[in-house]
Amino acid sequence: MTINYHTLPNGLRLVHITTTSQVAWCGLAVNAGSRDELEGHYGLAHFVEHTIFKGTRHRRAWHILNRMERVGGELNAYTTKEGTMIYSVFPQQHLERAIDLLADLVQWSVFPQDELDRERDVVLEEAASYRDTPADAVYDDFEDLLFAGSELGHNILGRKEDLEHLTQDDCMHYLKTLYVPTNMAFFSVGPERPERVFRLAEKHFGCMSHAMAPRHRQVPAEVAPFRQVIGMGTHQAHTIVGARMPAMDHPLCYALMLLNNILGGPGMNSLLNVELRERRGYVYTVESTLSMVSDCGWLEIYLGCDPDDVKSSLRVIERITTRLSEELLPARRLDAYKVQYCGQLVVAADSTEFMAMRAGRGLLNFGRVKSIDETIERIRAVTPDEVAQAAAYLRADRLSSLTFA
Repeated sequence: MTINYHTLPNGLRLVHITTTSQVAWCGLAVNAGSRDELEGHYGLAHFVEHTIFKGTRHRRAWHILNRMERVGGELNAYTTKEGTMIYSVFPQQHLERAIDLLADLVQWSVFPQDELDRERDVVLEEAASYRDTPADAVYDDFEDLLFAGSELGHNILGRKEDLEHLTQDDCMHYLKTLYVPTNMAFFSVGPERPERVFRLAEKHFGCMSHAMAPRHRQVPAEVAPFRQVIGMGTHQAHTIVGARMPAMDHPLCYALMLLNNILGGPGMNSLLNVELRERRGYVYTVESTLSMVSDCGWLEIYLGCDPDDVKSSLRVIERITTRLSEELLPARRLDAYKVQYCGQLVVAADSTEFMAMRAGRGLLNFGRVKSIDETIERIRAVTPDEVAQAAAYLRADRLSSLTFA
């Protein structure tokens, strides 16, 4: 596997990772998400992600839908608080077909009104389905509280009253303002020679020339810790407990990644799963998630349990995080945690999709793709003191919680 970089004259950054697979991926990572929406337009980033497939100057929605499907490929996208990914997976001989389609979407989408009206109903149904799923909705509501009053403090899916009034002009303005060469990164993974990938990218993206408009993201202000319970009438309680974290480029980012995996990673032997489920039988499920963006981050621990066990579970979590911040982990125990996490990273890296998404995010956020070997080396170098410093962000006096019960 080799990684090659190139930058077009218009500022679009390119990365190609050469593999031996006959399945290829390519896409665009865009530095634009829900935090870039204005009041009254909440949900616009996600709405554009949906409707960018609904027609261009050269293709109608039906032709876009079938362009990659007809050769066995797929076209997809997703939106986060700070980014959007638009990408395709396909048999490797159809690379130019995929690049041509992606370039058409980001340069020439026209957002036909009839298609907007139809897709609006789809997005509203998606938002409603999340509200009907407390285990999903509790995440959104917790983050809204954690970042209240800031550009991060609203749901990616948006508000019904805003979605109902988003227009063709709103979508066009968002696209032309933020989907610009210097605000995007192109990524490709497959067996093709990098020279050909970069040549095709220049052929199809090279004519993009509009500059990035000024943008002023503001670091969200810290909010006072909160403990809220919202009656939902559900049999099971759904709780998020968590706190603000540093940004993605913070010196403790690798310690935080390791800590997150120790607490509630995918292994059944995660610390919280053992303490809350295996030893005490308090929870049906418990897991933790670490999110880091350009200027801050947050760690969320989700637990699903009987409403009567919520308070006891929260006390256990507070004891564990406090102990991790005050008592250094023994070297042998920390080494075991590292071995497990590094092994999980190696397994995940075997996925070409994981490799492709990682490439896009890496080039967009850091200007380069960090190899798995580099990440593993940094994880192995984490010290007991750094884990304790990371755990200090989860002290009991910093933790907030939201429960649907």
